[in-house]
Amino acid sequence: MGMAFCIGLSQEAKIVAEILTVNGFEVNSVICKNCSIPKEEINIKENEKVHPNTYEPMCNPIGQAFFLNKAKTDLNIILGLCVGHDSLFIKYSEAPVTVLAVKDRVLGHNPLAAIYLSKGYYRNKLFPEI
Repeated sequence: MGMAFCIGLSQEAKIVAEILTVNGFEVNSVICKNCSIPKEEINIKENEKVHPNTYEPMCNPIGQAFFLNKAKTDLNIILGLCVGHDSLFIKYSEAPVTVLAVKDRVLGHNPLAAIYLSKGYYRNKLFPEI
């Protein structure tokens, strides 16, 4: 089994890998920042970085897929990849892919919370008066 995960969900990925391993699965996991490619390689400027004046590698979802392809996984799990990065991972993964969790920092990685609250708390935000 393969797991492609976001660095922001490293602790969650560790727990998921432990659960799967204890239950008899062999787990190959790969973090989003694999290969440590600097953002400067694609001309991202210091003021455009999340943390300016620090070394910031970019995410590499295609590299994650290639890593798990090389491991010949039978099923890959996505854990918190960014929107767009998840699509690239799915495109390049040779094994079937399922999503365990999506990245959503605002709603604690639970984007359905906005739907559940759409008629209450989020009503004015989701259905503004025209």
